[in-house]
Amino acid sequence: MAEPNQMKVIRAHLYIIYVIATVLVLALWYFNWELGLVMTIALVISLFYTLRKELQHSRATEHYISTLSHRMKRVGEEALLEMPIGIILYNEDLQVEWANPFINDFCEEDTIVGDSLRDISDQLAEAIREEKQEVTFPMGDHFLYTRIKREDRLLYLFDYTEHVQTKVLYEENKSAIAIIYLDNYDEITTNMEDALKSKLNSAVTSVLNEWALAHDMYLKRTSQDRFLAIATQEALTALEKDKFAILDNVRHIDIEADQRNPVTLSIGVGKGDATLAQLGELAQSSLDLALGRGGDQVVVKNERSKVEFYGGKTNPMEKRTRVRARVISHALRDLVQASDKIIIMGHKMPDMDSLGAAIGVLNIAKSNDVEGYIVFDEKDIHVGVQRIITELKQDESIWQHFISSDDAEEIITNQSLAVVVDTHKPMLVANERLLSKTDYKVVIDHHRRGEDFIEHPTLVYMEPYASSTSELVTELLEYQPKKVKLKMIEATALLAGIIVDTKSFTLRTGSRTFDAASYLRSKGADTVLVQQLMKEDIDVYVKRSQLIEKATINFGSVAIAQATEENEYDQVLIAQAADTLLTLSDIEASFVIAKISADRIGVSARSLGEINVQVIMEKLGGGGHLTNAATQLEDSSIEETSEQLKAILDEYFKESAE
Repeated sequence: MAEPNQMKVIRAHLYIIYVIATVLVLALWYFNWELGLVMTIALVISLFYTLRKELQHSRATEHYISTLSHRMKRVGEEALLEMPIGIILYNEDLQVEWANPFINDFCEEDTIVGDSLRDISDQLAEAIREEKQEVTFPMGDHFLYTRIKREDRLLYLFDYTEHVQTKVLYEENKSAIAIIYLDNYDEITTNMEDALKSKLNSAVTSVLNEWALAHDMYLKRTSQDRFLAIATQEALTALEKDKFAILDNVRHIDIEADQRNPVTLSIGVGKGDATLAQLGELAQSSLDLALGRGGDQVVVKNERSKVEFYGGKTNPMEKRTRVRARVISHALRDLVQASDKIIIMGHKMPDMDSLGAAIGVLNIAKSNDVEGYIVFDEKDIHVGVQRIITELKQDESIWQHFISSDDAEEIITNQSLAVVVDTHKPMLVANERLLSKTDYKVVIDHHRRGEDFIEHPTLVYMEPYASSTSELVTELLEYQPKKVKLKMIEATALLAGIIVDTKSFTLRTGSRTFDAASYLRSKGADTVLVQQLMKEDIDVYVKRSQLIEKATINFGSVAIAQATEENEYDQVLIAQAADTLLTLSDIEASFVIAKISADRIGVSARSLGEINVQVIMEKLGGGGHLTNAATQLEDSSIEETSEQLKAILDEYFKESAE
């Protein structure tokens, strides 16, 4: 059948032909009427035939259009009722006004007409209220992807069950790589008889093999103290749900009655949408982070560098060696000698440990004939540090190396060496901008490593087993050139840092701590001066007592002290209050909450070791050690912080009881 436009053209042509023919016939009538008569009859017959064909064509077209319209209407009705797409019309009250039969396959009722969309799915109703254009929600055992036409109050629903199941299957079967390391294998097996060593290896391997078999993982021992495991995301989710109980299982292995320290594991896990090579790198990076935090824990990292921590329940076992200290000291010496100057920074509002370590590094710079400077702000110190600053000012040869942040920014170059002590978090250093002005950075710290870390350090010396950063720096000093003698005030500052952080050698103290203290004493450290530096004013004592007075006992053995909103307290005073609370009978952990500035709340946490205050403070954005941690919060009140802390403690004790 000709198209409409083509028919119009044909009709126009016929019209022109008939007009011409009529003119010719009239002319023939004028010249020869007989021939004109014949041509007139022929013209009439032709016109009749043409009109007849036109009429037939019009009827055929009408019939075709009528049939097509009927078929389209029928197809439309069947599509609404039979096609595998759900259609729902709803009113302004979110009640279903009409739905095609497709949707009945997903509900128990014969029809949903008259039901509220809220009864069908709160998620669907919420999406409509929020003017979303699409949403996927569960309905029975199915998942429905829905396109929302809000202006027409119309929903199109597609069965996405297979799609969702395929996606879940894909997610659950993604690979994860874990590197398992026996933290203290060398220390435990040193001087151990071969029979006991074999028994230990067999016990550890047996426990890990049972664990791997229970979670359908591949496990391979790659060395005496290292294993490689490959698991699915589904298995990893189950392990995360039970908080990696394998840490406790291995720790409870007991092969001899006089075994002093338990076997502990550190596990680094790489997961996510990454290649196997990338997962391996993530696993190794996670293991390094776990070891940097003291071991006996699991670190899980995905391709977006999101980190999750599990475990860390025990105090780290001292396992530093003189060899490592000597190697680090020599590497530091080479870096110092290759630099034009040394810029030394502690953390903001430095304590005795931070300042003592900085002074020790300054002596290292002098011993290598390189200019060193300590970034220092006299307005950002507390009373205890002020006393040693007064002593340092009396020695011009030392005090002249203390400079402000602005002066440090003016003199630092790309060839300078920035040494950060007693912290590894960029946001806590005295001047974070200095870190971006040089390519050479050294980190010396005794805190457990956190997720936030100084980028691209040239050398890292982090030992969470050490009592203090001053202890670490003291060991480094022993292997430096002896060109410059350690002065009495320098040795005293280092010893004060050790004494303050160990609470006079009572906490986190190892044999190496006493070795360092002995070395400093031999270099002239004045213990009497240390005691004078540690003395406190009576006003400080009273304020601390007022904080302790407000303490309440929670969860049976946890002391929580809340200051009033009106008063501000020094961070050191808050820490001292937490230390004092821990000396009370039946107290296993203490927390002190107080304002440290107009818009900042400080929390200081202490523990005897049974309660891991580090992981508790990390959930509040802070960190520290298992027995000594803290955090600071902005835009929060003391009461709000207290409620947050109690909620975290409640969760912590519930998990510990499981």
